[in-house]
Amino acid sequence: MIQWQKSTFSSGSDGSNCVELAQCHGTLLLRESDHPDRILPVSPDSLVALLTRIRAGRTS
Repeated sequence: MIQWQKSTFSSGSDGSNCVELAQCHGTLLLRESDHPDRILPVSPDSLVALLTRIRAGRTS
């Protein structure tokens, strides 16, 4: 069974609209709570790169 985790920032009125993260067999899984059947597998390095770009304000 996959154990999904929500960000601590996903509370309050937007608590049902967030990104969730899980780990399965060494792969990280991302999904949006509004669409739980759409799961994006990513490597740890890819997730770090994505978060780094988001924090820097770059999306492309």
